[in-house]
Amino acid sequence: MSIYDEPKIDTHCHVFDPARFPYGDATPYRPSGQEIGTAAQLLNVLDAYGVGHALLVGPNSGYEQDNRCLLDAIASSNGRLKGIAVVPHDIDHDALRELKAAGVVGVAFNATFHGVDYYVDTTDLLERLAALDLCVSLQVQNDQLVTLAPMFADTGVRVLIDHCGRPLPSAGLGQPGFQTLLALAATNRVFVKLSGYVKFAQNAYPYEDARPFVDALLDAFTPERCMWASDWPYLRAVQRIDYGPLLRLIERFVPDATRRRSILFETPRRVLGFDC
Repeated sequence: MSIYDEPKIDTHCHVFDPARFPYGDATPYRPSGQEIGTAAQLLNVLDAYGVGHALLVGPNSGYEQDNRCLLDAIASSNGRLKGIAVVPHDIDHDALRELKAAGVVGVAFNATFHGVDYYVDTTDLLERLAALDLCVSLQVQNDQLVTLAPMFADTGVRVLIDHCGRPLPSAGLGQPGFQTLLALAATNRVFVKLSGYVKFAQNAYPYEDARPFVDALLDAFTPERCMWASDWPYLRAVQRIDYGPLLRLIERFVPDATRRRSILFETPRRVLGFDC
C-alpha cells in the first residue's frame, strides 16, 4: 500500500484567510503570499494526499487570540477538522467549554513566540483545561522545556509537544531540553508530533540530522504516543517544502507499516477524538 493510500490524520496545520478574516492591527507578523492557506485550500490538499482529518493549530502570527478563522474552518469541515485555540490566560471555564463544543480540543502555548516567562504563571489555566479534558499543544525550542516541564507534570493536563520539541541537532541527544522531553514519556500524558523538521534541522531535506531525535522519541514514547504532522502551509519556511515529500519522509523514518499506522492514524484518532 502506498503511503498516500494509508489512513492519515494531520495533527498540526494552520489556516490563514485574511480576505475573510483580516489580521488585527497589532499583529506583529502578517502571513502573506504563499504563506496564506485557506480552509478550502487545506481540504483540497488533504483530499489530494488521502488525509481524512486534521488538527488546526491557532497561529500566533496573523491572528493571536482571534480564533474566528479557525472556528469557521472547523464548522464548515463536516467533522474533518478540530482545533487548538489561542486564548488569554484568564479565560474562564464557560468560555473554554464553548470552545470545546465548537470542536476545539485544546489550547496553544508557544514559548518560541512569547518566551518562557509568558507561561510560567498559568497553573490555574492548566487546571481548568485538565478539568475539561482539554490539552495543551506546546511549542518550545532548545532548552525551554526545562523550565516549563514541572508545571505540566503537576497539573495533570495532557500535552502535545510540537515539532519534536525543536532540539538543537549540534547539541546532541544529551541536551537538557531534549532529555527533559524524553523524561516526560513516563507521565503517559505527553504526546509528540513528529513534524517541523525544517524548524530545527540544520541539514536540508531529508533532514538526516533530525533522524536520531525522531528515533529517540519513538523509543521513549512508542508509536502509541507519537503523531505525524505537516505544519502546512509552512509559515516562515526558510526553504521550499511540499506535502508529498513530508509523507515520504515519515515512510523513510518509520518503515514498518504497523508502527506507521499508529503514528499516522490510530494514535491521533484516539487522543484527539476524531470520529473515523
